[in-house]
Amino acid sequence: MREQYHPRGGGLLETDLAAHPMEQFTRWFQQAAAPGSPLVEPNAMVVSTADAAGRPSSRTVLLKSYDDEGFVFYTNYGSRKARDLDANPHVALLFPWHPLSRQVLVTGTAVRTSREETEAYFHSRPHGSQLGAWASAQSSVLTSRGELDAGYEELARRYPAGSAVPVPPHWGGFRITPDTVEFWQGRENRLHDRLRFVSTGPSAWRVERLSP
Repeated sequence: MREQYHPRGGGLLETDLAAHPMEQFTRWFQQAAAPGSPLVEPNAMVVSTADAAGRPSSRTVLLKSYDDEGFVFYTNYGSRKARDLDANPHVALLFPWHPLSRQVLVTGTAVRTSREETEAYFHSRPHGSQLGAWASAQSSVLTSRGELDAGYEELARRYPAGSAVPVPPHWGGFRITPDTVEFWQGRENRLHDRLRFVSTGPSAWRVERLSP
């Protein structure tokens, strides 16, 4: 199985890059999310963590916001990824935009979002998703699917549609502050373009070209 990559609009040169990695990410993300894009969920990203013993794990989550400070996602603080990040804040992100022959790879450190930011996002979620945050003790072992469904149904009776759902104390966000952000553009014959921003201090970056 072998696919020949055809870069969108040509390759990726140093002169094509924005001055800041998050500005460059915005350019690519807007293209990935534009009408007619072949990507179903361009905000889907693979989050890779390691626990205190160095054992790695990965999973796909949804990016919920980003700015010059980094990338934000939300989760149950009792989940495996949250426990990993509490023990070892170093994290890697991957945006696998294969239909565009592109990837964005990020390394950085994670910190919890403020309670105010968490509450603002939680109340913007659909009612069912708010109930789901209470119903699921994420990453814990269930006896059956019925146990999960019964818990959700009990919450739906307690908080019917239109009622206010409190924010779970065990649920919130993580902001990933990047140390490196690599923009990978597929090219023919596996001679891909890889340009990586590397943090050299507050709001300071250098760009490296990596061999494919």
